[in-house]
Amino acid sequence: MEDNVDGNSIKTQAFRDAWGNFATGVSLITTVEMDGSVHGMTANGIASISLDPMLVMVCVSRSANSYPIIKVGGIYGINILSVDQVEIAEYFAKPMEKRTGGLDVGFTFTDGGVPLLQGALSVMACKVVKEHVAGDHSIFIGLVESIDIKEGDPLLFFRGNWAFLESN
Repeated sequence: MEDNVDGNSIKTQAFRDAWGNFATGVSLITTVEMDGSVHGMTANGIASISLDPMLVMVCVSRSANSYPIIKVGGIYGINILSVDQVEIAEYFAKPMEKRTGGLDVGFTFTDGGVPLLQGALSVMACKVVKEHVAGDHSIFIGLVESIDIKEGDPLLFFRGNWAFLESN
């Protein structure tokens, strides 16, 4: 067994590697900037919390560009990506200053102003009802206000790479 402990603290890389063994779905978190433009962030730190009421969560680094936009705007969309949306995941995973050339991505807007990605497997429009600070991230609890579901195969992330699962 590899010694992953340095003094009394676990090494950051060991922590990342351990979580890299947990295959996750990939989502695009969307929200709206003050000028009305769509802002997006690729994320896998999302989860369902409650059925009644329907609550979900997204974890956002407080140093991320998305953090103040979601905090001030109070809305976000969870867009669960399909296998044919790798390019979208890669684009929105980059820091804002490294997003060059643009990307032709279609969004629709809910009545509440939440931008949702066209072609995603599932989309959920959420209104922030609570923020929990945890370490260097904030957990935004969202009340789901609308849902749309499509058929297809999910995009996954495993050990730092995109992975694919074909449904039966």
